[in-house]
Amino acid sequence: MSFSRIYNQAAARKGGEVELRAILPRVAAPGELEAMADDRYLSEVTRCVFKAGFVWRVIENKWPGFEDAFKGFVPLYWQQVPPEVLEDLAQDERIVRNMQKIRTVPDNARMIVDGAREHGGFGAFLSQWPSHDQVGLLMWFKRHGARLGGNTAQYFLRRVGWDGFILSSDVAAGLHREERLDASPGSKKALMQAQQAFNDWHKETGLPYSHLSRILSYSVGD
Repeated sequence: MSFSRIYNQAAARKGGEVELRAILPRVAAPGELEAMADDRYLSEVTRCVFKAGFVWRVIENKWPGFEDAFKGFVPLYWQQVPPEVLEDLAQDERIVRNMQKIRTVPDNARMIVDGAREHGGFGAFLSQWPSHDQVGLLMWFKRHGARLGGNTAQYFLRRVGWDGFILSSDVAAGLHREERLDASPGSKKALMQAQQAFNDWHKETGLPYSHLSRILSYSVGD
C-alpha cells in the first residue's frame, strides 16, 4: 500500500502537513558525521546506555557531571582505563552510579577506536554504512559494543543524525497495522521485516528513513 495514506494519517493527527514536517527528526547533513569527533560519539553512546531503562530526564540533567567525571570521553584513554578509575566512578555523585553501565565505557571506547581505525574517524565509519542495511549496522553494534542491543543503538544513531528507523512501540504497532510485521519486536526477524518495509517506502517516497519512521509512529500515537 502507498505510504501517502500513512503520511496523511500522521498529518491529520498532528494538525496538518506543516506541523508534521516541523517535528520530524534532524538528519545529518553531508560531511556532518565525519566532522563529529570520536569523543562525542563515545559521549552519545554512553548517554544512550545510561538512559536505557532509566528516567531520561535524570540523565539529561546530570549530563554535565558525566562529561566532567568521564574527562570528555576520549576513546583512546577510556579503551585502556585502569580498573580503579571505574571503581572511583562508582562512588562519584556527579553521575548515576551504576557499575554495570560504567563498565560499558571501555568496551564501547574500543568499539569506536576499532571502527575509526580504517576510516579515519568513527563518523566516517558510520557515514559509509548504508541506511538500507541498518540491521547489519545494529548487529555490528551488538557484536562489538556493550549493552547496545534492543533499541539503544537505534536511539544513538538517531541522536547523532544517522538516517535510520527506530522500532519503537508505535512504529511496531504501525508495521503490524500495515501487515509488515508479524515477529516479536525484539527479534532479528522483526528488524529485518521493518528494514524491508522502510526500504520499500524509501524507494517509493525518497524520504529519509528517520522521517518515514517518525511519520509512521505519528500515524499511531503521540
